[in-house]
Amino acid sequence: MSLLAQLYRRRLLAIVRAGDPETALAIVRVLAEEGIDLVEISLTSADALSVIRRAAAGGATGLGAGTVLSAAQAQAAIDAGASYLVTPGLSAGAREGVRLGVPVLVGALTPSEVVAAVELGATAVKLFPVAQLGGPSYLRALRAPFPDVPFVAVGGVSAEAVPAYLAAGATAVGVGSPLTGGSLDTLPERARAMLAGAHP
Repeated sequence: MSLLAQLYRRRLLAIVRAGDPETALAIVRVLAEEGIDLVEISLTSADALSVIRRAAAGGATGLGAGTVLSAAQAQAAIDAGASYLVTPGLSAGAREGVRLGVPVLVGALTPSEVVAAVELGATAVKLFPVAQLGGPSYLRALRAPFPDVPFVAVGGVSAEAVPAYLAAGATAVGVGSPLTGGSLDTLPERARAMLAGAHP
C-alpha cells in the first residue's frame, strides 16, 4: 500500500521525539500495540538513525524519518530503513528524497509554499505549524484553491481537535508531543484517544 493510501486509511501519523533511543523504541512498540503503525522518527531525537534501524529490524512498518533537512540526512535515513521522509519545509532533504523516488511529506504553510511543494513532487503537503496559524479554519481556507492537494495537518494538534482537522479537509493529522511526549504509562490511553478522534 502506498504511503498516500495509508494516510487516507489511517488518518493519523505519530511523531516521535525522544531524548534517548530506548524510550523512542518503547514508544514505537506501544503505538504499534495500540494500532498506530504510521510513525515518524524525528532526526532531532537522540541516535535517531539507530532507532529507525532497530525499529525496522524489529518488524516496524510505516516507519519514516522526520525533520530531514539535508541531502545527506535523506540518504542516511533511507539507508537506516525509513520508507518515507518528512520535512519541515522545502529543504534539500525534500529534494533528495523526491530525486531518489522515496515518498516525501514536504512542509509548507503559505499558498506559495504549497505550490512549490506540489511542483517539487511531494507525496503530500505537511501543513506546519497549523494550529498556530488558525488551525482547521486555515486549512479550510487553503482547501479552496487546492482542493486536490493531500494535506497532513501538523503542529499543536490535540486529540480533541483531530475531528475538526479531518472535517476541514485534512487527509491525515500528524501528532507529536500531545501523543508521544508524556509518560509511557499513559501512552496507551493517549493513543486510544487519538485513534477515536481519527476514526469517530
